[in-house]
Amino acid sequence: MMILRRIKDNLFLFTIILAYGLISIINPSMGLASVKNSGYYIKEMLMIMPVIFVLTALLDLWVPKEKIMQFLGRDAKAKGLLLAFVIGSVSAGPIYAAFPMCTMLHKKGASIRNIVVILSSWAVIKIPMLLNEAKFLGLRFMIVRWLLTVAAIIIFSWLADKIIKDEDLPQGEAQKLGVSINKEACIGCRICVEIYPELFEMKAKKAFVKDYDDREIDSERLKKTMMDCPVKAIEHTE
Repeated sequence: MMILRRIKDNLFLFTIILAYGLISIINPSMGLASVKNSGYYIKEMLMIMPVIFVLTALLDLWVPKEKIMQFLGRDAKAKGLLLAFVIGSVSAGPIYAAFPMCTMLHKKGASIRNIVVILSSWAVIKIPMLLNEAKFLGLRFMIVRWLLTVAAIIIFSWLADKIIKDEDLPQGEAQKLGVSINKEACIGCRICVEIYPELFEMKAKKAFVKDYDDREIDSERLKKTMMDCPVKAIEHTE
């Protein structure tokens, strides 16, 4: 039972191990090459990801949430779209290095659409890639491919924004420091935001808890907000 539970909890990992085993049995040379390639990429990740985590933490510390919402939030419109393209295009490193940064940006208010643009630009239209593409395939090819790719990214980012909602992504701030919101119960009435805007905000028609210092919490306002919530979706554990 314990082994089956471990396999169930790590199904993807065990599937990969099984695939490597089958490849090694059917074609030993291909299996050995696959293991060597995987080892190379694991080594690369171990060298790159610590740096990425440090840089992401520094950005999280230095860049105010209001700035992220202003320039990459849902209300940023064309300005946010352009900045997202720039961030993705000038970034360096493999695409998996973008995930921690995009998680941080989304937590601070960046829209789903701009996150998709950053990831897509990072993957397929980075400046070093374009320069090499022009060198080996020609400037005309590079320009046409770039224009078509940008158009596709704009379309797909718009579709993603319509299909994927903010609450579909993992949310960390709702449970911070004992104040949480039951997303299933929340009806988006905005009462909590009107009573206590320093602590609560709206995202995708749901209430969220802002980043805060528990020493700054006004217990009376929080208690009133909890009482006035019509569905009692706000919880506070000390």
